[in-house]
Amino acid sequence: MRFNAEEWKKRTEEDFERAWLDGSEILTSIPLSRRYPLTGYETGKSHPVFETVQKLREAYLRIGFSEVINPLIVEDIHIKKQFSKEALAVLDRCYYLATLPRPNVGMSEERIEAIEKMAGKEIDADSLRRVLHLYKKGMMDGDDLASEISLAIGVDDQLALRIIDEIFPEFKEIKPEPTNLTLRSHMTTGWFITLSKLSGKYPLPLKLFSIDRCFRREQGEDATRLYTYHSASCVIMDEDVSIDDGKAVAEALLRQFGFEKFRFRKDEKRSKYYIPGTQTEVYAYHPHLENSRKYRDGWIEVATFGIYSPTALAQYDIEYPVMNLGLGVERLAMIIHDFSDVREMVYGFTHLKLSDIDIARRIQLRDVPMTSKGIEIAGKIIEIFEKNASEIGPCRFTVFQGEFMGREVEIYVSEKERTRLCGPAYRNEIVVKDGNIYGIPREEKFGEYFQNGVQTGIRYVDSFAHMAVRRIEEMIIEGKKEGEVRVRVVESLSDVNLKIHETLLNYLISHGKTIDVRGPLFLAVGFMIK
Repeated sequence: MRFNAEEWKKRTEEDFERAWLDGSEILTSIPLSRRYPLTGYETGKSHPVFETVQKLREAYLRIGFSEVINPLIVEDIHIKKQFSKEALAVLDRCYYLATLPRPNVGMSEERIEAIEKMAGKEIDADSLRRVLHLYKKGMMDGDDLASEISLAIGVDDQLALRIIDEIFPEFKEIKPEPTNLTLRSHMTTGWFITLSKLSGKYPLPLKLFSIDRCFRREQGEDATRLYTYHSASCVIMDEDVSIDDGKAVAEALLRQFGFEKFRFRKDEKRSKYYIPGTQTEVYAYHPHLENSRKYRDGWIEVATFGIYSPTALAQYDIEYPVMNLGLGVERLAMIIHDFSDVREMVYGFTHLKLSDIDIARRIQLRDVPMTSKGIEIAGKIIEIFEKNASEIGPCRFTVFQGEFMGREVEIYVSEKERTRLCGPAYRNEIVVKDGNIYGIPREEKFGEYFQNGVQTGIRYVDSFAHMAVRRIEEMIIEGKKEGEVRVRVVESLSDVNLKIHETLLNYLISHGKTIDVRGPLFLAVGFMIK
């Protein structure tokens, strides 16, 4: 792809606006450096956690499991029924939910007078009392209170909010009251409830999976633990299930993620809701983990399964055996995407890595001619430089002579010293490879950069020519009779009329990327008013 001056001349602002609105084919021919940010037309990036969730969903479906949603908010009695003597230890890790009580708001004469003073008129106190009574009885939602008060006494919503804030301190003094409801800390808690509803009503075997959030009251978040995580869990309910079913499901599921070999070990934690001796840890081997900094031998624990205890199942009148397998989505995502800190993966946004084409699209011309005539002249400057690049100075070549910006102007390229008209870097092109920005010529030694990187199609001579015409336009406006635009050695993007947004620069720096556009350019464009 080459920088095309004729395309620049043809493209009007209306073209760009239309391209922005309808994503038309114009976009494919506008130089990358002039494209608007196409936020609605580019492919976005998925989060590694939800990408893994989706792959797990597809994997479960492929091996014959049906998807369900287990209860997320559960009464603590379920933890006590499932975990027996361990219940207190489990509940210590649960988040209990609390609610705000509805205050009993009194309507004294002093309050009525204060409200009337704020409203600047007499109010219907009985209507206000009815609203507050309905709120107290739970017959009105809290987010409707201000609007109902405003209707009852004939004031706007803002004044109603002031009345609640300044006249009724009871609302400020409300304190949460705990309930016996908890946020699910284990997917198992939901499985017992779900299976109790399904048992005896559907033919066996019943194969179900659920991928959803769990919440656990940790002492704090660290590299391996978060307050909330995603559990990818499944159950098989049948007349006869065993740990062999757990092994088969684990292998069938994890082979779809590239794991090749498996080891099964008894889990010493021995949760009470599993039959003793059935709780099993699943270790799997993945080839890419051999070179991982954290998992050098390629083996990693990825899942746990077991057979639910008949005692726990009996609490829910579930008469058939149940195998349960679960794994942490975040843990699997960390393995797949090679993260060592779950906080970095989930919250750090470092997964939003820009591709080479993302970066290339954000490299823009700093200055362009103000007029269509100027764009045409820039194209001619490029042609003259290319045609006479090897001419030895002193030399001078006229590019344009005629009316420009309301004046008779001659524009020329020149070299005053005894050297070539164009410096060695004039043909250098901006290429993005592996997140790095390079300014390099199309030579054999750089072939790999052009082949495997993203070419912007912008050469130094292209961007310089457009900057030179813009400067000439500005000098003519200022009333100057003659002038020259010259660039000698390129050390930064701005030296060749290119720019990237500060946020992109920060991104490149934070990811240890390079911007290397150095090179001897030695180009000069001058003008003279006739």
